[in-house]
Amino acid sequence: MQVTAGAPDVAQGAIPMVELWRGGRLESRHRGHAVICDATGAVVAAWGNPAAVIYPRSSCKMIQALPLMESGAGDGLSAAQLALACASHQGAGTHVRAVERWLADLGLAEPDLRCGTHDPADRPELERLIRAQEAPCQLHNNCSGKHAGFLMLGRHLRAGAEYVEPDHPVQRAVRAAFEEVTGEASPGYGIDGCSAPNFACSLQGLAAAMARFAAARPDGDARARAMVRLREAMAQHPEMVAGEGRACTELMRAMDGIAIKTGAEAVFVAILPGSGRGIALKIVDGGTRAAEAAIVALLAREGVLDPAHPAALKRLGGPMRNWRGLTVGETRLAAEFA
Repeated sequence: MQVTAGAPDVAQGAIPMVELWRGGRLESRHRGHAVICDATGAVVAAWGNPAAVIYPRSSCKMIQALPLMESGAGDGLSAAQLALACASHQGAGTHVRAVERWLADLGLAEPDLRCGTHDPADRPELERLIRAQEAPCQLHNNCSGKHAGFLMLGRHLRAGAEYVEPDHPVQRAVRAAFEEVTGEASPGYGIDGCSAPNFACSLQGLAAAMARFAAARPDGDARARAMVRLREAMAQHPEMVAGEGRACTELMRAMDGIAIKTGAEAVFVAILPGSGRGIALKIVDGGTRAAEAAIVALLAREGVLDPAHPAALKRLGGPMRNWRGLTVGETRLAAEFA
C-alpha cells in the first residue's frame, strides 16, 4: 500500500532549528525534528516530534543494502562497491565506471537497471558528455550503485527482472529488513526518484536503526556483520558515497569511522560506532542547507566532529560570502535547537 493523503502532517510539532541572518536581521528560519537513539531504540535526546512519520529517502540506503549482505549474495564485494550500494553519488567518471564494471561482472549492463536517467551532478563528467555529444545514461543516476546491489540480490534469489516492483522478492526482503531494524511496521511506501519503493517510518525508528548499525559487532550474527561491513565501507570510501564538494563526503573525511547519509527532502542520518548511537533528522521544508547545518550541530554535540573544521564551518557557523567575497551573513542554530 501507499501512504495516503490522510497521513499526519510531518510539520506537526516541528521546532525552529536553523536560521539565516543577514545584516543583523533574521532572514529565514527552518523548522524540523531530530532524534538521537541508543541501540535499544531508546531516545537519548530529541527536538521536535520523534514520532513524526517521514520517508527516509536515500538516507536509508544502508538498510536497503542489508538483504544483499545477509543473503550472502554480496560476500565478495569490495568496500568501495558496498559504499556505492549505499550511495547517492555524483555520477562522476569513477562512479560510472565502477557501476559499469559491477554489472559486467554479473553478466548485466546498463539497460538492466530500472533507476532512470538524469544528468550527472559531477561537473567534469557533465562537460565531458557535452563535448562528446553523448547523452547521460542510467549509470549516471545517483542511485545506480544501490540498483546494482538490487540486481545482484535479485540474481541470487533467482527473481525476475523488475526488481523495483513493491511485490518483487528483492523489495519484500528490503521491507522486512527495514521493519526489523526500525522496530516498526511501516505504514506504507512512496515511490522514490529512482523508482524503488521507499518505506515510511518514524524519525525515532530511523534513529534507532542507525544506532543498531552503530552498536553492531564484527563477531555478531549475520545481520550484525552485514551492518559492520556497510558502515565501515561508507566511512572508508566517502568519495563513493557522494562526491567532491558534497556534505556526506566532506564531513566523513573530517571524522574517524563515522558514517553519515543524506536523503532527499532534507533528511540526514548518522551512525556513531564509538557510542553506539544513531541520529536522524528531518527539515520539514525540504531545505538541504538547513539539514546540513543541523547534522553538523548534532555531530559536534556528540563529540565526533570539530565544529571549527572547514567542512563544518562551510555549513554552520562560518561566514556567508557573496560573489565578491564579502561577508554578508551567517547560518546559525535557532535558540530552541541550540
